Amino acid sequence: MAVYTHLGAEDLASLIAEYDVGGLISAKGIAEGISNSNWLIETERGRYILTMYERRIDLADLPFFLGLLDHLSERGCAVPRTIHDRTGAAWREMGGKAVALIEFLPGVSVDRPTAAQAHAVGAALAQVHLAGLDFALERDNALGVAQTAGTLAHYDAMALGQINPVLPGVVAVATDVRDRWPGDLPRSVCHTDLFPDNVLMLGDAVSGMIDFYFACNEAMAYDLAVTHAAWSFDRRGSNFAPAIGAALIDGYDAVRPLQDDERAALPVLAQGACLRFVASRAEDWLDTPTDALVTRKDPMDYVRRLNFYAEAGQGAFAS
Repeated sequence: MAVYTHLGAEDLASLIAEYDVGGLISAKGIAEGISNSNWLIETERGRYILTMYERRIDLADLPFFLGLLDHLSERGCAVPRTIHDRTGAAWREMGGKAVALIEFLPGVSVDRPTAAQAHAVGAALAQVHLAGLDFALERDNALGVAQTAGTLAHYDAMALGQINPVLPGVVAVATDVRDRWPGDLPRSVCHTDLFPDNVLMLGDAVSGMIDFYFACNEAMAYDLAVTHAAWSFDRRGSNFAPAIGAALIDGYDAVRPLQDDERAALPVLAQGACLRFVASRAEDWLDTPTDALVTRKDPMDYVRRLNFYAEAGQGAFAS
């Protein structure tokens, strides 16, 4: 989440009036993340999240993203539903950009998860995968391993080296992981971005999973590997927490047991997950406008995770 576009009070009040949620009381920009503009909206009837789609979002994908929220919510998953406007539309246009109003869910994102919380996250992710099996719409992964390798190869060594001298060497690693990628694992709708700040917790329970704007049809084990890489390390990717990683896998297994081929593929899937965030963070570092209200994230945080998974192999996923 971030704020690229600034909306005045009159614009926001006029927009909120198109929804049956009561009058606007307050709106606060959310300066987190890197892809969309977001506001915390309070009206006479409650709280909501307003999103304006800025980057990496094809408007043709909005029926998939917003319909998925409603589909998963109806099946008991801890995800926010879309608030439809007075005409029944799930999204509107404003200033040439698409906007959507989303249900606000209570809870807090944790910086240092416990094993019990990680177990709950694994179980919640498995529930999403099972619920998504009968979702009617499909979307390809626009940030898959082939695209990751292409993104890194797009920048010359000098540009990548300006971020960190190690980064140019990751280009060849991405090509190698792409060439070793498994192609026949069980698939469903996947979140593919389930960082701790995209999960809301109430104690040890998951109260909400948010920011589904990278969701796509993908190998379920890959989504678990993305989550493992996001939850099992400190913020800099320097220290691995085996108890957290094991609890996450155990929680997933309790709802949807992994197949043998999925479990065997986890090391390369985790390397691909890390490379995805190395590539996207490098791209944001080099291409994000300097006046955007957004904090650039260090791609080296995921280079360190990448190196860990390459060295640890299957041991990274031991219970």
